[in-house]
Amino acid sequence: MSFVHAMPSRNVAGLLFAALTFAGTPAHRTPAASGVPGALAAVSAKLSEWKVELSQGTITAGIVTFTVTNAGSIPHAFEVEGQGIERETDVLQPGSSATLTLTLKPGTYEVYCPVGEDSHKKLGMETQLRVVPSRTIQAIRVTGGGPVIQILPGPFPFPDSAAPILQQFGDEREGLESQVKNGPYSNNVTPIAGTFTFAAWDQGAVRDSVDGIAAFRTQDGARWKLVLDRVQTKDVPHHPRFGGVILGLYYHGNTAVHTPLVPTINSAVALWALGHLYKNDALVTDNAMVHVMLLSRTRREGDFALACWDCSRNRIEELQLQILPGPGEPKFDAPGGFLFVNWEESSSGRTAR
Repeated sequence: MSFVHAMPSRNVAGLLFAALTFAGTPAHRTPAASGVPGALAAVSAKLSEWKVELSQGTITAGIVTFTVTNAGSIPHAFEVEGQGIERETDVLQPGSSATLTLTLKPGTYEVYCPVGEDSHKKLGMETQLRVVPSRTIQAIRVTGGGPVIQILPGPFPFPDSAAPILQQFGDEREGLESQVKNGPYSNNVTPIAGTFTFAAWDQGAVRDSVDGIAAFRTQDGARWKLVLDRVQTKDVPHHPRFGGVILGLYYHGNTAVHTPLVPTINSAVALWALGHLYKNDALVTDNAMVHVMLLSRTRREGDFALACWDCSRNRIEELQLQILPGPGEPKFDAPGGFLFVNWEESSSGRTAR
């Protein structure tokens, strides 16, 4: 059984999250802002006797700019009402135009001409606009390289306060208790070498995805490569909400969320994946179980020993990579057991699929 832990160090200024908005019937977007959260959706409105025509009747929630043209032969105006909003343009003379920018939340809105104390509306100048919730796809890309720290088997400081929590873990209690004496957070470390780059998409439930490659050389000189191309979306047994990709998570330690055998942390991304694992260019397994976290720092500078049990207030600057055999597969051994990678920098960019 082997675990691989990786960490970027101080410089993570380039780390960004990308929230990409989609919907079943998307609004048209200005070219310069296409796909950017909060970008203006553009809707054209044509006024005439006696109707209001919209370029689309369903748009995505958010900031919307209406371009209104009076194509009729008498003065008209344009009003949007609903969900606590009631806004209108000035009266437009025939042939003139105006714009109206609003932030609209999901719901149905009345769109009409208010001229003549709503008499134009009563003559037929009204329609409805449907605003639907956006579907947000969050993505993160992490890349970098630098000194790598391999965590070797050995004891680590286990808090007495976690012992009662183990009672809640049923069949997994025995396995967790065995990690108390020889767990994934040993203070026994040694420098090695490696790189790790990945992108992860949080699309909800079984639609999450991941793409990445890790390459490292362990203390015994063996060369390892891990290729990530699919997430593991089945629930973790003792906490059924875990699996796939999760962006932004506060857990471990004394939170009563997930295992109490590691420090309390905040993570920018946590993902569970299946990977292809190679040793010295020979395939070890196509079904390695992989866990990755970009989290708040847990290790000291210099010797990289575990520095805290409530690490949630620390900067997010550790990248941890953990590898296990797949279900029913024989154990494989990465000599030394645990790996910890210290990145010189981590960066991210807008990503889409």
